[in-house]
Amino acid sequence: MDVLIHLFVGLHIIGIAALLGGFLTQMKAMGRGTARFVPAMLHGALTMLVTGVVLVGLNQAEDFHVNNIKIGVKLALLIVILGLVYVKRDDEKVDKSLFGLVGLLTMTNVFIAVLWT
Repeated sequence: MDVLIHLFVGLHIIGIAALLGGFLTQMKAMGRGTARFVPAMLHGALTMLVTGVVLVGLNQAEDFHVNNIKIGVKLALLIVILGLVYVKRDDEKVDKSLFGLVGLLTMTNVFIAVLWT
């Protein structure tokens, strides 16, 4: 079971990388006001959602302690990110503040995962 958990942690990190990487590649365009949500951002957020749910289930199945408040906060942030990216995915350009919010929420989610113990 540990191998399966580690596999899904790796996939979760790949999802984070896709979401954050998509954001970072659009930073220059954000400065010009032409940033858009690229497909990698949507796919990364969906990957994070699916692998996160699986990770919680696997950890609970193994009777490992799961901090439900931390997971709930991370899930809430991810749902906001996913909702914004999904709704605005076809727009030619996205408002700077909205695009920046997605980046901020993504980085907040990463720091919650790392620092909240």
